[in-house]
Amino acid sequence: MRRGQALAPRVALVALAPLLLGAAATEASAPPGLQACRLRGVEHPAWCGTVRRPLDPARPAGPSIDVHVAVLPALSRQRKPDPVFFFAGGPGQSAIDLAGPVGRLLARLSNRRDLVLIDQRGTGRSAPLRCDGDDGADRPLREAVDAEAVQQALRRCRDALQRLPHGELRQFTTTIAVQDADAVRRALGAGRINLVGASYGTRVALEYLRQFPQAVRRVVLDGVAPPDMALPAAFAADAQAAFDALLAWCEADAECRRRHPQLRAQWQALRASLPRAVTLTHPLSGRDEVVTLTAGVLAGLVRAPLYAPALAAGLPVAIEQAAAGRWTPLAGLALALGGGRAGAVAQGQHFSVVCSEDAPRLDSDGAARPAGDFGALAETYVRACADWPRGVVPADFYRIGPAPVPVLLLSGAIDPVTPPRHGARVARALGARARHVVVPAAGHGLLALPCVRDQVFRFVDADDEAAALAADGGCPATRPRPPVFVAPGAAEAPR
Repeated sequence: MRRGQALAPRVALVALAPLLLGAAATEASAPPGLQACRLRGVEHPAWCGTVRRPLDPARPAGPSIDVHVAVLPALSRQRKPDPVFFFAGGPGQSAIDLAGPVGRLLARLSNRRDLVLIDQRGTGRSAPLRCDGDDGADRPLREAVDAEAVQQALRRCRDALQRLPHGELRQFTTTIAVQDADAVRRALGAGRINLVGASYGTRVALEYLRQFPQAVRRVVLDGVAPPDMALPAAFAADAQAAFDALLAWCEADAECRRRHPQLRAQWQALRASLPRAVTLTHPLSGRDEVVTLTAGVLAGLVRAPLYAPALAAGLPVAIEQAAAGRWTPLAGLALALGGGRAGAVAQGQHFSVVCSEDAPRLDSDGAARPAGDFGALAETYVRACADWPRGVVPADFYRIGPAPVPVLLLSGAIDPVTPPRHGARVARALGARARHVVVPAAGHGLLALPCVRDQVFRFVDADDEAAALAADGGCPATRPRPPVFVAPGAAEAPR
């Protein structure tokens, strides 16, 4: 995974158990034992350091790794004693590389609470498990879309990672990463903490709550990815549901129906024409390349814009253009979210987590292989996980019991990856201290919505549990999809 702006020299925090992060952010120097640092996209100075952790918790005297942590200190001198720990998604994203956007999204919380960002082991600077191409290098598109080329690249990456000093790929599970996070909490001298998880980070937060309930004050889960989700199968089923909803919306919406009356038939014709050779423009080099388009590649191109409703509004015209042999609009939409340097995923860590925690559930007799338009999305994982090292996952990891503290669950009604069905099931398991909020016509990642951010702030800031669960940010009960995209200069649709 590509690094963000370099941190200051590493400092071991394991000797700092008495330290409380109680200094105003405006101070020029960091507290003893932490180094002042600058993080990309963050206006104020941060504090950075590391916690030394055993690679294998069962062998505390064996090889060790440095888990990197960055703290965005509270701006107010009258700070609260319970910091906010943010867990990034992926699996495979660096929380520290996301400091800029996360700091802005959680700005109200970080006014009086320190915001703690941990590069989970295998990501960012913490014993990274990066593969070639994770940083968006200018490599041929064929290597990204050809299924066999992808598998060969993953095998090369796996073999290279296993030769690293920290290359025991079985030691990168969520369960072990959560133990690292609690070591950070203790090193920072924090008593109880608030957890905010996004996407896969919600799984991390749930596992932290399971292992260390006494250390948790509040939990916010944005886009719920529970531990028993079986990600590859869920990817396919949830993307299919989101795409089917898009087609149904277009047929019901007067403007979309007028402009794209044959959308479903055009999609079916595209699917039936595969595999086929098409010309795509490389997003970095600008060169045209001829690639073989398969059902899996087409599914990936369509799935990506579904994450954001504003991008999904462009899918009808992009599909129509693709049916006419013009693929640039669809490829452009698929690349629009990007993620860039900050949002990149460390593929080695990604597969180490998924192959350990999700693939075994695909292997079980009760898990049906996904089918439909998006069924091919799971095949990359099925093949890669067949010989990827798998860590030990305790049986209790998959069980969610009643929550001992308030938990706020957030779901976008048309999210293609963590839709409300997952949040609803987790909320039922968590019980009376859980509140599940579903935002209409919203996609993946609700913290981008001002009303949601307001509710999260009120939830965390409330002094008592009842007030936290009653907090409301005023998100509308009804919310339309963005209107269908109409290209500038497009001909008027027939009436």
